[in-house]
Amino acid sequence: MIVPHTTPTPAPARMVRKAVVPAAGLGTRFLPATKATPKEMLPVVDKPAIQYVVEEAAAAGLDDVLMVTGRHKRAIEDHFDNAFELEQALAAKGDAVRLDAVRDPARLANIHHIRQGEPLGLGHAVLCARRHVGDQPFAVLLGDDLIDPRETLLSEMLDVRERHGGSVVALMEVPREQIHLYGCAAVEATGEDGVVRVTGLVEKPAPENAPSAYAVIGRYVLDPAVFDTLERTPPGRGGEIQLTDALQELAADGTVHGVVFDGLRYDTGDKADYLRTVVRLACARDDLGPEFTTWLKEFVAGLENGEIATGSGRDRLAA
Repeated sequence: MIVPHTTPTPAPARMVRKAVVPAAGLGTRFLPATKATPKEMLPVVDKPAIQYVVEEAAAAGLDDVLMVTGRHKRAIEDHFDNAFELEQALAAKGDAVRLDAVRDPARLANIHHIRQGEPLGLGHAVLCARRHVGDQPFAVLLGDDLIDPRETLLSEMLDVRERHGGSVVALMEVPREQIHLYGCAAVEATGEDGVVRVTGLVEKPAPENAPSAYAVIGRYVLDPAVFDTLERTPPGRGGEIQLTDALQELAADGTVHGVVFDGLRYDTGDKADYLRTVVRLACARDDLGPEFTTWLKEFVAGLENGEIATGSGRDRLAA
């Protein structure tokens, strides 16, 4: 059993300054909501999911963010741009709070965009960033995989990269019956709490074939050597170029480490987890939490009593 990190030590000055956010997926798990709206733009309380991801990158000191988007993703570009007419209207009303909220996305980092012409997989999306990233190490943050803002996973991963070089992946222990939903890592201990050496990776294995219960989740710090590896990686599972397959080749050289994470993570591409995300983050808000938590307790009590709360009263659930 690998002991997860309990004492993170974020570092303010880093060699890694660039982040890549793949956001070209079709969002089919959330249809029909994502027919015309990018899945990354679905609101989590009052911000789109992808804004939390960019805020996480910025909080870890990554001030250059490249978003890899696709067709019908223009809303993402617009969200991280200035909205002059809206800003002028709010300024004229003296609404400083909403004005700051509107301006904040464009001020988080230097944000760039590139289109992934074809949906050829996560590995191909990362490869699209090669010209922008160059020969520098960089982070990859998946656009619908949220880490709770109170966690410091990305900072820990950057620390591990600075100590060991190579590439770093985020790992989370999951029930064996769920490992087929993830890339899975074979690991060995390093002597550091919460840090392992990754000796092998397999994409979405059957539970009986999985080398461990450690799933790769949507945070990576990658050495630029991954680009050459991706260039020669053939399409794998689903006919897509899998980042997991490229990292498997790098892991064979002993240059991939993992940080074991046991904090709060949300998959906003999953309907049930999306709802849990909204509830958790709303409860954590100073402006919404107290009132919302009170209502939530009353609502749950009503469910337990066979009732459901409505706007003005209670209706009996159908028997």
